[in-house]
Parts: sequence; C-alpha cells; structure tokens
Amino acid sequence: MTTRRYQSTVRAEQARATRQRVLDAARALFIRRGYTGTTVEAIAARAQVSVQTVYNTVGGKAAVLKAVYDATIAGDTEPIPMIERPTARAMLATDDARECLALYARMGREIHERIGPLVPILLTEGAAGDREVRGFIDAIENERAIGTAGVARHVAERFGLRAGLSVEEAADVLWTLTAPDVVHRLVRRRRWTLDRFEHWLGETMADTLLGPA
Repeated sequence: MTTRRYQSTVRAEQARATRQRVLDAARALFIRRGYTGTTVEAIAARAQVSVQTVYNTVGGKAAVLKAVYDATIAGDTEPIPMIERPTARAMLATDDARECLALYARMGREIHERIGPLVPILLTEGAAGDREVRGFIDAIENERAIGTAGVARHVAERFGLRAGLSVEEAADVLWTLTAPDVVHRLVRRRRWTLDRFEHWLGETMADTLLGPA
C-alpha cells in the first residue's frame, strides 16, 4: 500500500512538472511569435515532449493559451483563487474604504507585472479577429466582470457608494478601469511608471465609487 502511494505521488509530481514545462515553453513562444505564429508542434519541441503529451496534459492551442494566462496572472500554478491571495485578503479585511480600493489597485499592478508581456497578444490578435483568441478574450473578460462585481458589492455593503451610483454601475467602472488595455496604454505607450499608475488607479476608483476624499 505504501509503495503504491509513493508511486502515485511520483507520477503526479512528474505530470505536474511536465505540464509546467509545456506552459513555460508556450509562454515563451507566444510572447516571441504571437498566438498565430505558435504551433502545438513548436510548443512540444521546446518543452521536449511529444505533441500528444501537450494535448494530454493541457489541451489544444487555445487551452494552452488560457492555461498560460491563468498561471501567469496568479504567479504560479497553485489552485488558490486570486481572492484568497495576500493582497486580496488585505483588501477585504481593511476597515478603510479608500485603502480597500488602493489595495485593489495594487492587485491590478501586481497582475500587470505578471501578464504585461501577454497583453499585446490579446490586443493585436484579438482585434484581428482570430476566433480562438476572441473566444479566450471573451472568457477572461467575463471572469473579470465577475471579479469586479464582487469587489463593487463588497465596497457597497461595507462602506457604501456615493449617492446616485448603483452597484451595477460601480462594477462596470471597476471592470473598465482595471482592463488590461488601460494599463498597457498608460505604462507601455505613455511611459507612466507602475507607481504612478497604481496611485492613479486607486484614487480614480475611490473618487468614482466613494466621492472625492
């Protein structure tokens, strides 16, 4: 029994390591070649596995892109939701409304620091109409909408929103301000520092949802 358990643990660890090699290879190729220019065969070759192993451990190219994005946005492949990670936990625990949104801006900064190199893929190839990338973008935007709606409800229930602003409108504001293309425009194109962006985002979200300080 102990031997079988050990063997099972070893196999699970090997599978996890293989999956990580596939994701690392895919991320490097997506950044260098874009989504269209990357093939499953190229991913397999870089990861030093068979093509079938890529399909077995992750899936087709669209599934690989989604897995790369999910692992990159979290910073690891641990099954821990973003809302349970340190910055999010601090955001939910604070008793200060503006600090809550400042910490939400910190989350936005931390996420951009990880996914920044992938954003051009979403902006250029998604805009070009690639069906798989478009579907991927729709999926992550829906996930973002769920997340921002949760933050809007938290702010409304714990601190209250400014007069005339509904929870639904607050969620839409957060969804818009935290969009990947917003930080891409300000940091990559307008050369803002991440410190400046984080401060602006926190202040703008707080002023809009709570009213001027």
